[in-house]
Amino acid sequence: MHSQRKVFSLILVCILLVGCFLFAGCGNTEATNPDVQQTERTVTDAAGREVIIPAEINKVYSTNPIGTMLVYTINPDKLAGWNTELRGGEKRFIAEKYQQLPVLGGWYAKTTGSVEELLKAKPDIIINVGETDESSIDFADKLQEQANIPVLILKLDLDKIDETYDMLGDFINEKEVTDKCAKYCADTLKDINDKAAKITEEQRVRVYYAEGPKGLNTDPAGSRHTQVLDMVKGINVAEVENAGKAGMAEVSLEQVLLWNPEVILCWNTQEQGGCFDGIMSSADWKNISAVKNNKVYETPCAPFCWFDRPPSVNRVLGLKWLGNLLYPEVYNYDMAKEVKEFYDLFYHYQLTDAEVTELLKNAQ
Repeated sequence: MHSQRKVFSLILVCILLVGCFLFAGCGNTEATNPDVQQTERTVTDAAGREVIIPAEINKVYSTNPIGTMLVYTINPDKLAGWNTELRGGEKRFIAEKYQQLPVLGGWYAKTTGSVEELLKAKPDIIINVGETDESSIDFADKLQEQANIPVLILKLDLDKIDETYDMLGDFINEKEVTDKCAKYCADTLKDINDKAAKITEEQRVRVYYAEGPKGLNTDPAGSRHTQVLDMVKGINVAEVENAGKAGMAEVSLEQVLLWNPEVILCWNTQEQGGCFDGIMSSADWKNISAVKNNKVYETPCAPFCWFDRPPSVNRVLGLKWLGNLLYPEVYNYDMAKEVKEFYDLFYHYQLTDAEVTELLKNAQ
């Protein structure tokens, strides 16, 4: 009898041990079963910050128009709202249903955003496209704490824009689209750099960037606002201090006359309130080489500028446009074809020949 009780006890212990193992296994099902849906994941943004974000991203808000355009080019259905009211040229190439998205303001040149309005749009993540310095990190951390929504920093740099597409595509689960956008940007930048290397010092063209309604604001070489001009090897004649993020250093007409540029680029009149007509009709500008030779051009600007303000992905197309404008024998692009391809890929819009002609009016 004692022997039987001993065997029975051993059997009971074995049953209890097996039960414990089975229970422990069931308790860890979510961690070990690859079929279980994860609700969050940890990513690293361009500033090196580790941020926990939802596994599924349906809505994205950007603190500035640069990021807003970035999201629109990837998947407009994921855009939570605009930073400002859309202008006429912007509306023309943006589908009507997206024009109805709320205007949420932003945090950039001047703060127009509010956390309260932002929360109404219920974005899953917030992106801040720009610098990756300490002030940007501090801003992102504070906004994340205030809104209780993950904030991710992305780079603004034109020569790294393919990396920005790759990173954002991963964050919002749109890699199939962003792979195409990133490839277009990388291929364009390589082609531009290859062609720029062929331009000799003797060939380089002297250019003045005329900002503002009178054309008497500008930015120098090395500014974030003139990166397109720098990359295609134009000579920026503006000998002024770099005014940083805001830019737009004031200059006098006498200074512009002394610089005597061969080409003048000015803001688009219709979309930005530029000075094209004023420069071409004013007796004060008539002795400048660019004016005498009819080489004053507006920057194409719908939807959004190809050159600057805001410094968006449109600058990639702007590289082809400006290179072709200054050095057509080197940057020998068929611009009508290039413009159609870009708008199809990035703005989900198929341009007509007439629309291409209108976009390039006073720009060639």
